[in-house]
Amino acid sequence: MENERLLRELSKLGLPLFEIDVDANETITGVVKSRNIRLWEGFPVLLVNVNKESFFNYEKVKTLLTKRQEYRNFVNLILLSFSVYKYFHLQFFWQKDLKKKIQVRQEGKIKEFLNSMKNNNDITIARQKLNSQRIKNFFNNYFRGENLNVEKMYVKSKGLSLEYALSQIFTPTQKDIFLKKIKGEKLTKSQRERFYRVVKKKVIALLNPELQRLAEQLLGHHS
Repeated sequence: MENERLLRELSKLGLPLFEIDVDANETITGVVKSRNIRLWEGFPVLLVNVNKESFFNYEKVKTLLTKRQEYRNFVNLILLSFSVYKYFHLQFFWQKDLKKKIQVRQEGKIKEFLNSMKNNNDITIARQKLNSQRIKNFFNNYFRGENLNVEKMYVKSKGLSLEYALSQIFTPTQKDIFLKKIKGEKLTKSQRERFYRVVKKKVIALLNPELQRLAEQLLGHHS
């Protein structure tokens, strides 16, 4: 994909709109192959966007990256993205499935990238030096564009994001069941039983107006 076309496609994928006529997987492939530092620094935002409507297909991108080094760069950009989300205390529901598909040791690399961001050190992928401060700014500015400043959101209220809020109420297994139910996906027998035994009761409790009033009163006293 030539540079001019790639940049044009990225303008559709980026901030904050996503056009259905864009082939997300080809565009991500183009970003990986481009070795363009600024595009790589914006990869964490791109990965969030293409997963919003489930346009991203890891296996398809893997087949489009015919060179081994290109695939390694792709994996490292995904792990970089995971470290950015971790830095901002965000956890997206699609991360779990994506992690399972990447057949490499991940935690060490994520920790390495995360430490670099915390210390504002450059992050090197395939001899390309990415600026950790620009990566954080780009990601934060993306959320600010949607009226969701990530840093302020976490500091002030421990994360108003849906993902963070769900993780405070449900265990990872319960959260998966909740999201599957919302999306109308079929539950297994054990998941159905857990939904009615635990998840549904928690949701009903959250809807209790008296509980909401007391929560607002409590937070008002500690603001």
